Amino acid sequence: MQAGARLQGIYPPETVRTFTGALCHRLFARHLRTGPIPPELIPQVCREEIGAALNPKMAAAGVASPGRLRPVIEEAERIYRRFTTLTAHGFEAAEVDLEVVPADGVTIVGRVDAVFRPGDGVVLVDWKTGELGDDVDIQLGFYALLWALDRGELPAAVEAVSVRTGERIRRRPTVGELTDMARDVSAMAGTLREIWESGGSPPVRPGPWCARCPVLRDCGEGSAAVRLLSGP
Repeated sequence: MQAGARLQGIYPPETVRTFTGALCHRLFARHLRTGPIPPELIPQVCREEIGAALNPKMAAAGVASPGRLRPVIEEAERIYRRFTTLTAHGFEAAEVDLEVVPADGVTIVGRVDAVFRPGDGVVLVDWKTGELGDDVDIQLGFYALLWALDRGELPAAVEAVSVRTGERIRRRPTVGELTDMARDVSAMAGTLREIWESGGSPPVRPGPWCARCPVLRDCGEGSAAVRLLSGP
């Protein structure tokens, strides 16, 4: 349901949290490309990055006024300071867009936050500004598959790093694992085609991923899962 919605241009509503996360990712990429941002310039750089890429999201996130934007910039600055303690050894590229057409009518796209080559192999890194989710292994496997298809090489490792908490998950993908992931992606594409052709509804499997679903408001199972997982 999430994939189908996004293919039709339906995305989750913008929130202060997602806006702050997007701003932090802009700071991370700038840091890696041009070097550390001087502490006294961080608020100004935040405004520059907002003006360059995030202005359209401000109203939707409810941070268009100076009073509401100020705490967002302060939070982004705190997270960025944590980011500066991480090593950038072997950095090669930031915000790398990947696109592959593995079959007629199927396009697989993704963006890798950072690519490192500290030794003989490539390490793909996904920055998180919150806690690492339960579905992070699926995301890492997808990035590894997409990189292998697009670049013709198996990543030495894929990582998810929470800048806020310091959590880190590192996986070393194998050909067998990427083959399984490719089968899953192919099955999902086939399922979507069948659903659209028949006009039916896809099976629903609620879980932590529901919190970021673009059709959550119209999905009773997903809404119930989010309430249960968020606690009292």
